Amino acid sequence: MKNLFGPTNLRLWLLLYPFTAAAVAINLFLLFLMLQVFGVSVLAPLHALLAAVPLGVPANSMVAAWVTRLINEAEGRSQG
Repeated sequence: MKNLFGPTNLRLWLLLYPFTAAAVAINLFLLFLMLQVFGVSVLAPLHALLAAVPLGVPANSMVAAWVTRLINEAEGRSQG
């Protein structure tokens, strides 16, 4: 992970961010729906989207690193 934000990785990160943030928003919304059993109030979809903006950054970094490893493996590059 020494070249985490190189030009190619940055483009990949920016390309994947909307999808990752949307997945975080959906999972956050569904989590709060399940937490209703314990008396937690429901999180509005708009609030889930707003919370997913900062929470999507670390999730997207992990996704971009995973996809980069998959691309390197497919092209036969070394992992070093």
